[in-house]
Amino acid sequence: MSSFALAASLALGPAALAASPGPGTPVPAASPGPDAPALVAPPAGGPDPLVPGVVGGGTAEYPMDTPDQAPPPLRPEGDVPVPEPEEEVDELVEYLPRSAVGAACTAKAGAHQRRVERLLGLRVDGKQSAADCRAIRAFQVKEKIKPATGYAGPVTWARAELLAARKNLDPGRRCPVKAYAVACVDLDRQLMWVRKGKKVTYRVVNVRTGRPGYATRTGWHTVYRRHKDHWSSLYDTPMPYAQFFSGGQAFHAVHGQLATPGGSRGCVNLSHADARRLWGVLRKGDRVYIWGKRPGH
Repeated sequence: MSSFALAASLALGPAALAASPGPGTPVPAASPGPDAPALVAPPAGGPDPLVPGVVGGGTAEYPMDTPDQAPPPLRPEGDVPVPEPEEEVDELVEYLPRSAVGAACTAKAGAHQRRVERLLGLRVDGKQSAADCRAIRAFQVKEKIKPATGYAGPVTWARAELLAARKNLDPGRRCPVKAYAVACVDLDRQLMWVRKGKKVTYRVVNVRTGRPGYATRTGWHTVYRRHKDHWSSLYDTPMPYAQFFSGGQAFHAVHGQLATPGGSRGCVNLSHADARRLWGVLRKGDRVYIWGKRPGH
């Protein structure tokens, strides 16, 4: 079954979910007012994996997708360059528990509940409430994240981190300030930027780094090889605008959404547009500094 058909078959209206919660399903607390969103409780039982929240929203990473990106274009023969795709602006489609697809709101705390609460100035307790749902849903509507259900998933968290970083780039002063160019990669927030001295030469962007078992290596590195039309011989997949900094780990473009439940196999993934801009900023010999740890899911 295709991902589109799967998502469609899972889509249940909020009324249907509320009408038949199933045996043992916890009942959410009463809403504080008539205009409060109706919270839909998660089903009892085992884990509820995250899936794209709307029909046509992409492919879930269960089972795992290709190593670092969505299905690649046809492999070119010989040294024929990978053709430049037209500029794409991917929709921001949040990943939701299967039980919440089609719901107006969910009583289940999101995968990034505490982080989103902190970023949106809410009470940081890691628990979903009707007030949290209203605030998170309003943020999702403003940022055009679909569906706007109030679930604090990876897409909502990534967008909130990016907007916060645009106002306060490096609050912990984790990336060293040097006279030479340094590509700063913050695994904690899944962000990167480039600075030279006090000047930011590449504005902060969202990235996707290594999943468990394929961690992106921390510490100091050096860009030692650049290949605009690279093809991975290890994973048989394209790595456009590849800039290698540690063994087989590189900055490179991917097609599709970056904020997914899983991560890469060690590379620092960027959108195609961001990877193309980074290609024009970094040079062979430039330094890379990586710190932190990709948050677990």
